[in-house]
Amino acid sequence: MAIAPARLRDAIRNRALAAGFDAVGFAPAALGPEARERLARFIAEGRHGDMGWMAERSDQRSHPQALWEEARTVIALGTSYAPHEDPRRLLEHPDRGIVSVYARNRDYHDLIKGRLKMLAQWLASSKAHGAKAGVKVFVDTAPVMEKPLAAQAGLGWQGKHTNLVSRDHGSWLFLGEIYTTLELPPDPPGHDRCGSCDRCQVACPTAAFPAPYQLDARRCISYLTIEHKGPIPDELKPLMGNRIYGCDDCLAACPWNKFARATTEPAFLPRAELTAPRLADLAQLDDAGFRQVFSGSPIKRIGRDRFVRNVLVAIGNSGDVRLRPVAETLRLDASDVVREAAGWAAARLARLDESEAADG
Repeated sequence: MAIAPARLRDAIRNRALAAGFDAVGFAPAALGPEARERLARFIAEGRHGDMGWMAERSDQRSHPQALWEEARTVIALGTSYAPHEDPRRLLEHPDRGIVSVYARNRDYHDLIKGRLKMLAQWLASSKAHGAKAGVKVFVDTAPVMEKPLAAQAGLGWQGKHTNLVSRDHGSWLFLGEIYTTLELPPDPPGHDRCGSCDRCQVACPTAAFPAPYQLDARRCISYLTIEHKGPIPDELKPLMGNRIYGCDDCLAACPWNKFARATTEPAFLPRAELTAPRLADLAQLDDAGFRQVFSGSPIKRIGRDRFVRNVLVAIGNSGDVRLRPVAETLRLDASDVVREAAGWAAARLARLDESEAADG
């Protein structure tokens, strides 16, 4: 026997929370004009950089029912990965590399997708609610506008850094979605509570926000260290500091983080070797060594060459002339992007070395 939609919505929420999700919301399988216009402007102005897939499937991204015509409701789910300490503390240790909080342990896609599938399987069963339901699950890898949908489902709002902000979890939520054929009552959408605060804008090292609520990915360190495949522009290299995979500065600056409880999920707790890794050690990884160190990590997907490129930029920014031989050695690397970054880092440290010699 079918149960009332409101009761089913409550049952789904309770089951999701019991499965380990920290936030659950419901929204119609449609996006408002503001979200669609923001995406269209972002692509038209070329701010997506090398991420051609954003433009190629922009229609499906803008219209959930273009991705799946039968979808009627989006169940938006969030899982907190709030860190135990400010990730910016390593900026004071330039011989160490900073890895974004989300990537310091296992690939979150695996854990979140597993939980989504369990919830979706229960929902698809007629035993769960008295009627069959079509379901599809998504975690970041499909043309789904996760942040606007999560905001529409009441999980929070898109802050001035364009990421989702939650009153309970700050800027630290992994997002996932279940599209379903069920028509379920929606939750009230999130209300923007950024006010006059501009801390995330001010915190960005590369000025990647041309205006509040706008991002130019081509200047974003997360984009440059993860998505961008070629040499990093020379004018941006000095601004990257020792950030070698992603950047959390705009997230960490958000004052709403004070309400977030540090995660206790074992898969999100940092591995010891990634809390403060030595640049000198990381730069010497060959392909086999890279694969071994980052097995099961989201870092693995960018490959050894891009990762070592990032490490060499950090070495060039370190101000530590003792790292110059590491950069010099990699000027002979087989990879074009590694050689380019090594040359830049070696030249930068050479100038510093010569300056110190002249002063001495």
